[in-house]
Amino acid sequence: MSQENIQDKIKDLNNEIKDLQRRMPAHSIKIEMMQKLEDLKAELNTLKSKLDNS
Repeated sequence: MSQENIQDKIKDLNNEIKDLQRRMPAHSIKIEMMQKLEDLKAELNTLKSKLDNS
């Protein structure tokens, strides 16, 4: 994956995370939503590490 592709994917993941956080209710958050958020954040951290190491 090229640096440009990684940067594009990071932008997409940030947008997905922001969208998911906007849709989360203040109370009684579904487990699926929390799991999706954690998965997105983990993928984002992985890509940021790849970008930093290149």
